[in-house]
Amino acid sequence: MSTQTETQLDVRAIEPSQRHTQIFGQLDALREGQALQIVNDHDPKPLRYQLDARSPGQFQWTYLQSGPAEWRVRISKLSAQARAHIEDGCCSGGACSG
Repeated sequence: MSTQTETQLDVRAIEPSQRHTQIFGQLDALREGQALQIVNDHDPKPLRYQLDARSPGQFQWTYLQSGPAEWRVRISKLSAQARAHIEDGCCSGGACSG
């Protein structure tokens, strides 16, 4: 697999009402294979639900650190090939190796 370009965004310093707007702006700018790592002071589950509703199947969500004081999540933009591979169903349940 190709080397992934990753940007980090620490959202703890951003006004809470502006966090999702800034995150989505950066996610929209990602190219296939690139990722955004967000750092937060709480589990960003609501962001994941919003992302899944807004851009279904376009991103992969990976927890790198799960609290208690800090959460780190890598959100990777999937290539069309990776999206098709996942949609085929062979990856469900972790059954495939990519």
